[in-house]
Amino acid sequence: MQESNNWFQREFDDCLVRLDSGTDGLEEEEAARRREKFGYNELPIKAPSAIKRLIRQFNSPLVFILVAAAAVTGILTLLGEAMLIDTMVILGVVMLNAILGFFQEGKAEGALAALQNMMTAQTTVVRDGKPRTIEARELVPGDAVLLKAGDKIPADLRLGSVEEFRVNESALTGESIPVSKQADKFTAERVALADQSCMAFSGTYVTNGRARALVVETGLQTEFGKIAEMMRHTETKLTPLQRKITDFTRKLINIILIVGLINFVLGALLGYSWVYSFLASVSLVVAAIPEMLPMIVTGILALGATRMAQRNALIRRLPAAETLGCTTVICSDKTGTLTRNEMMVTRIWADEREFAVTGSGYLPHGDFLEDDQVISPTDTLSLAETLITGCACNDALIVDQDDQLEVIGDPTEAALKTSAWKADLHNEGERVAVIPFNSEKMLMATLDRRHDGRQVIHVKGAPEQVLKRCKSIMVGGDEKPLDEAGALLVAQRMASEALRVLAMARVEVEASRQTLALEDLNSMCLLGFQGMMDPPRPEAITAIEQCLAAGIRTVMITGDHVATARAIAARMGIGVLDEHGAVSGQDLDELDDVTLSKKVEESSVYARVAPAGKLRIAQSLQANGHIVAMTGDGVNDAPALKAADIGVAMGINGTEVTKEAADMILVDDNFATIIGAVEEGRHAWNNLEKAILYTLPTNGGQALLVMGAVLLASFIPLFSLSLPLEPVQILWINLFDSVFLTMPLMMEAKEKDLLHSKPRDEDESLASPLLLQRVVLIGATIALCGFVIFHHFGSPAVVNGAVADPLLISQAQTAAFWAVLLVHLGFVMSARSVYASAFSFSPFGNRWLLLGILVSFLARLAPSFSPAIGNLFRTVPFPPDWWWWIVPCVLPGFIVLEIDKWLRRRVVQIN
Repeated sequence: MQESNNWFQREFDDCLVRLDSGTDGLEEEEAARRREKFGYNELPIKAPSAIKRLIRQFNSPLVFILVAAAAVTGILTLLGEAMLIDTMVILGVVMLNAILGFFQEGKAEGALAALQNMMTAQTTVVRDGKPRTIEARELVPGDAVLLKAGDKIPADLRLGSVEEFRVNESALTGESIPVSKQADKFTAERVALADQSCMAFSGTYVTNGRARALVVETGLQTEFGKIAEMMRHTETKLTPLQRKITDFTRKLINIILIVGLINFVLGALLGYSWVYSFLASVSLVVAAIPEMLPMIVTGILALGATRMAQRNALIRRLPAAETLGCTTVICSDKTGTLTRNEMMVTRIWADEREFAVTGSGYLPHGDFLEDDQVISPTDTLSLAETLITGCACNDALIVDQDDQLEVIGDPTEAALKTSAWKADLHNEGERVAVIPFNSEKMLMATLDRRHDGRQVIHVKGAPEQVLKRCKSIMVGGDEKPLDEAGALLVAQRMASEALRVLAMARVEVEASRQTLALEDLNSMCLLGFQGMMDPPRPEAITAIEQCLAAGIRTVMITGDHVATARAIAARMGIGVLDEHGAVSGQDLDELDDVTLSKKVEESSVYARVAPAGKLRIAQSLQANGHIVAMTGDGVNDAPALKAADIGVAMGINGTEVTKEAADMILVDDNFATIIGAVEEGRHAWNNLEKAILYTLPTNGGQALLVMGAVLLASFIPLFSLSLPLEPVQILWINLFDSVFLTMPLMMEAKEKDLLHSKPRDEDESLASPLLLQRVVLIGATIALCGFVIFHHFGSPAVVNGAVADPLLISQAQTAAFWAVLLVHLGFVMSARSVYASAFSFSPFGNRWLLLGILVSFLARLAPSFSPAIGNLFRTVPFPPDWWWWIVPCVLPGFIVLEIDKWLRRRVVQIN
């Protein structure tokens, strides 16, 4: 029954025949039968269930490490080792990490649901020959639909009859100005959606007029649905952080297992029992595994997401909180993101002079300037009459809806009404008759009776059409002969500056007139031109400059005309305009992939781009090694958003499909919010880097402590009889470190000039030379302090190769336990910055870290006062005079790291 993609090429009557429908619509029984065949008119796009969201939290290589560690300690428990608590702690960390990520993503999904319009759309349909209102989801192909201004188009429609019918198609095509529709077919084989004027598409809005139309496509068969389907089949890329963590975890697991195996074999070759060798190897694995790293990563990303939310950027998927920090290209939609999505009169030509108009959107506040000087518009008669005509010849309404100005009608008419209100001028009269906007004549006219009894015809329309009907022009309050060619040049110059130009004219008629016809619109007096545009957001211009300073390139992709795109881009400082200009969608379609990969490096402005073209731009940039953030609000943006490294949807004007595809949602639809999120993303990465550069060296130190004990066992009898630390003690050190020392590092304040450095290289591995160097350097420092303390206090307990005093061994282990902790405390005070000296920032700048140090210290004292807690930690009290040896261990970690950072800063200065 259905044909696809070519309804615009068929006469309306032919469409009726092919869909077996008629002017009276379908009968209810037939509609029900078709609904069984075609399904409901809706898109099967739903948010992931809570169970899927929970399962997703366990799909992480870092979690696999924890499960492996829990398995090892569980096996030891079965073999008789008292490590049940160790196993429970590790599994508890796994669950805590999953719960944290689950609720953070759930919070984002809840906020997303609040942004979506939950009202069920309704539409007027003709069934059984009678108009009736039904839910839009019940429409079927062949239904006859009645539309009026303010309606949402419920399905893809072939227009049958129209009355000054205009539609806002920005959600689908990116065209910011409503387009006029007509019923005549097109014969061309290829016509862009934006130019298919005999069609109305699902998800767009009627701004003016009335129409009767035929439903030709529903659900996934609509243009809206096809794009949603394209988006569903577009592969979602892992974020740079996910790729790095996956790579890092794989290497870490391999290294830990290899070292553990080497340690076991080494112990056996040195003559130790396999039980001792196995226990030492397990201790090494437990020491090396960063059990809390998954929770640290999740916590830092969640905190970054929270900070971004405070700046109106809602993160839907946690890894995206960091991705913006390494973004190199932001591909932005124009309408509503870089611009206000509010038409505003910015220039007026009247009295043969030019005036600038200031203000913000549809707010009735602003000034009129001539040569940068504020003037009163009522002092110039032609200017005042130009404003009055724009307000009188107007059907738009601007209403205050929940403290938001909402336009009912054509945005261009709303802009004209606003410009008059800024001058405190209104339509001071009563409308007698009207000629609605005529798409053929490109004008509108009203007959108005003013308060003084005079009747005036007001006309607005396309300059070339209005000028043909004018004989004079108002200058200095008088009428003089019109230079039509000169006036047309003025209009063309204004249009070349991305302004939509409308001409205003008037003529006074007899007071008794009651009718109005096109024949009456002759010998009129030209008043002036009003030029309007969707103005750039001032904060977006600033944000683009900040992006440039941060090494991020801004690319504008819009559905608007090339000239408009070029002019807006020039105003905003986007693109290599002097050499390559704007690329049209048609030109883009003709480029092969190789040529396009070069073109995307040269051009930063794309106009009249189809959804597939936008997707190609994103993929070409990614193929060239860029990390791409893609913004959008319409359905046409969804596939590209999903394919980008981070998709950014609009929270106010974005469609549900776009939000579903996005990683981040701009609550305020403002491009400037993105640069704030970039800063927070870089801040999140900095703190994550600090956490990793603290966690892994400490884990490495404990691993070296265990492995070193095996190596020293041949020379020092003490180490052949006991390890410096029990596995449970290592686990508790890792747990307390992560909670009370590492986690507070994510609360570090932003470092200066985050937006004045280039994005980091996405290929840079987490296992960087810096990390490896600090693992060795700090690890050796920790291990050395542990060896010295354990050997100094534990050696007297060994007599003739046997343990003569088991209590002294336990005390020596407890002393080593404290020594390792104190090295960590000194280390973390310097680890607050990767390169800057600890003396360059206040020691009280991170109160959370100070609190963590205090709690961590007090928690280690608890075993001294409670034998039960002592058994849990496997610690025992030791003589007070031992503290003279232990307390100085707080210095080596701090001093070694400060020397390392000083040397690195010196190398940078020399280079």
